[in-house]
Amino acid sequence: MLGRTANGLYWMFRYIERAENIARLVDAGLRMSLTRSGASDDDWDAVLQSADVRALYAEHCGKLTSSDAIDFLLRDPANPSSVMSCIDAGRNNARMVRTALTRETWEATNECWIELKQILTGKLKSSDLPEVIDTVKRRAGLIRGAFHGSMLRNEIYNFARIGTFIERADNTSRILDVKYYVLLPAITHVGSSLDNMQWESILRSVSAHRSYRWTYDGEYRAANIADFLILNGQMPRSLAYCCEKIASNLAYIGKDYGERLDAHETADATLALLKSTTIEKIMDQGLHEFLDDFIARNNRLGSEITEGYRFYS
Repeated sequence: MLGRTANGLYWMFRYIERAENIARLVDAGLRMSLTRSGASDDDWDAVLQSADVRALYAEHCGKLTSSDAIDFLLRDPANPSSVMSCIDAGRNNARMVRTALTRETWEATNECWIELKQILTGKLKSSDLPEVIDTVKRRAGLIRGAFHGSMLRNEIYNFARIGTFIERADNTSRILDVKYYVLLPAITHVGSSLDNMQWESILRSVSAHRSYRWTYDGEYRAANIADFLILNGQMPRSLAYCCEKIASNLAYIGKDYGERLDAHETADATLALLKSTTIEKIMDQGLHEFLDDFIARNNRLGSEITEGYRFYS
C-alpha cells in the first residue's frame, strides 16, 4: 500500500474519533454545569484542558465564557480539534483514499459532513446542544458501523483501526489526568458529592458510566475508576483495550509485509506494561506520572508508525 493511502486511512479515523471525543467532552461539561451548584464559566476551563486546546482558546477568544468555549469546541475553524474541523479533515482524508473505501463507508462519512455542516453553521442555543451532541455521536457510530460491516480485514482495515485506537487512548488518558489535577479543586473534596459528580461526568464522557456500574455496583471510588479506564481489557475505551487493538492490528500488518518495525516493539512493550501492572502499583508510582509516561509512549508510537510506513511518500 502507498504511504499516502495508509496516511489517509489512519488520519481519517483519528479525526472521526476525535470529533466524537470532543462532543463527549462538551456533553460532560454540560452535565457538570447543570448538576453542580454555583457552576460558573470557569467550569469549562477543565474541559478545554482535557481537549488540549486551552492555550489556543485564550489566544483566539480571550476571556473564558461557557458559550464561547462550547462554540470553540464545536465549530470554530480556528480550532483544528473542533468537531467541525475534525469532520472536515476526516472527510478530506476519506476523499483522498476514496478508492480504498467501500461505497457504504464513503456515503456515511459524506452524509455526516453534510448534516453537521448544516447544523453547525452558527452559534448554537443551549436548548439545541443535546441534540447536536447526539447527532455527532450517532454519525460517528454510523461511519464505524458501515466500515466494520463492509470492509475486508486487510491492511486498509488495520491502518484505520490503529488510527482509531491511538486517538481513543490519548483521549482517555488525558481525561483521567485532568480529573486528578484540574477538575478537583482541593484534596478535601475527595469522596465528596462534588468528587462523585465529576467522576460520573468523566465516565459518561467515555461511554463507561453504565458498564462501570455493572462492574462495581455503582460505587464511585477513584482507584476503581482508574482501574476500569486503564486496565480493564473488556472496556472498549480503556487504555488496555486500545493498546491490545493497536498491537494486534500492527501484528497483522507486520505479518502481511513480512517485517517488524520500531512501532511493533513500542506497541508490544506498552501492552506488556499494562498487562503486568496493577492499579495499586500505578497509584504508588503516581497516577499523573503514569499517564504522562503513557501519553508520551502513545505519541512516540504514532510517530514511529508515520515514519515506518512512510506516510508521506
